[in-house]
Amino acid sequence: MNLPNYAYFRGKIVPYSEAKLGVLTHGLNYGTAVFAGIRAYWNEEQEQLYIFRVKDHFKRFLHSAKIMFMDFDHSPETLTKLTLELLRKEDYRRDIYIRPLAYKADEIVGVKLHDLIDEITIAALPFSTYVANDTNAHVTFSSWRRLDDNMIPARGKVSGAYANSALIKTDAVKSGFDEALVLTQDGHVSEGSAMNVFMVRNGVLITPTITDNILEGITRRTVMELARQELGMSIVERAIDRTEVYMSEELFMTGTAAQIVAITRVDHREIGTGKMGPITSRLRDLYQQVVRGYLPNYSHWNTPVYETVKIASAD
Repeated sequence: MNLPNYAYFRGKIVPYSEAKLGVLTHGLNYGTAVFAGIRAYWNEEQEQLYIFRVKDHFKRFLHSAKIMFMDFDHSPETLTKLTLELLRKEDYRRDIYIRPLAYKADEIVGVKLHDLIDEITIAALPFSTYVANDTNAHVTFSSWRRLDDNMIPARGKVSGAYANSALIKTDAVKSGFDEALVLTQDGHVSEGSAMNVFMVRNGVLITPTITDNILEGITRRTVMELARQELGMSIVERAIDRTEVYMSEELFMTGTAAQIVAITRVDHREIGTGKMGPITSRLRDLYQQVVRGYLPNYSHWNTPVYETVKIASAD
């Protein structure tokens, strides 16, 4: 993996090699940190890098910080401005991933959230595929359960909570699967290890509700709007039983890093025809057009990094 050249760290942009933390840093020792994952996509024809839904991401980032008793004099707009400054200094001309991190910066021993120093850092690096087999993924139901909102809230991207995701993902991959589906404490489908879940049954797009201990995904919201507006689909948010998944016509996962991952087998059962279905395929194509700035109706989701844009000829 190529490391960044720069990072926003302790109030300024510095060489990445200078963005260092002590081994006793509270956020490292106790998971008292929150993060965001944001993608930016390179449009070769326009010679432009577009950050996708950056203000939505930073709004959720600040909400996550609030859960962890963090207080910053920042808004989604000021964080966007810092990110643009960082990306222009990096001068990327390819797809990238942006990682903002808010953390408890004190180097002390002691579990708490109050009376600690809060810091933000931002770094960006080249990025391509998160799930290698994203058109034909084979997943399993994990033996681990999803964290409950009264344990560590899944709707916030709390660093310590991702130990749950790591256990889920590693056990699945070591068992020969690409990913895993995770159940809530009451046995309903929640998420993947770090992705939201959708299924198609009887031509209806169905996804777990935000009260099923899911991350309120921005890619999830994007897919729901594209399905409504571009495919004319009905979308239902409700609890999903495990056996419904086996009976679904199509199944896919969504996330900023993963984008849209088609699932064709769960455990040892084929989903639908055993190949990526037409709805999943169409949504994947639409999503790529949107994030790269090719569909004007969704241009409000795309923030250009560079000041001049080369408009491709209609011919």
